[in-house]
Amino acid sequence: MAPAQTATLVRAATAHDVPRLLELFGALADYEHLRDELHATDEQLHDALFGERPAAEALIVERAGEAVGYALFFPTFSTFLARSGIWLEDLFVLPEHRAAGVGRALLAAVAARVGEGARLEWAALDWNELALGFYRGIGARTMDGWTSLRLDGEALASLAAESADRR
Repeated sequence: MAPAQTATLVRAATAHDVPRLLELFGALADYEHLRDELHATDEQLHDALFGERPAAEALIVERAGEAVGYALFFPTFSTFLARSGIWLEDLFVLPEHRAAGVGRALLAAVAARVGEGARLEWAALDWNELALGFYRGIGARTMDGWTSLRLDGEALASLAAESADRR
């Protein structure tokens, strides 16, 4: 007889999930060797997801009643399509729950929120062959010719100051 499958449940995160989400953020940060970049607090995350003007949404994936992964995403807009889409900031499943369809169920739940004719986009670390293989396996394609850029810290503050100087 085959072993029983553990049921997988994908659900919207609630305010009560904030501490567990932060634990999962920590697990992702450790996996990506970016623990020193993780500065989010319970209060910040609560405000970002459940405050007056939520900046993002999160889904939790559970197995046997335990939160074992999450997806965090927010709306985008395409000028060429004149449609909204979704930017997937994080998709993470604890290593011991991978290869069991959990990540696929979580990503499918995010995809169901996108809408017909729109798009779901995200970035992956170029060294993360496990994730890249998973994404290729579901039909995702890399966006050759595009380079991700970031402006933060002093460079962001300096540029923003230029706007204030022009008022």
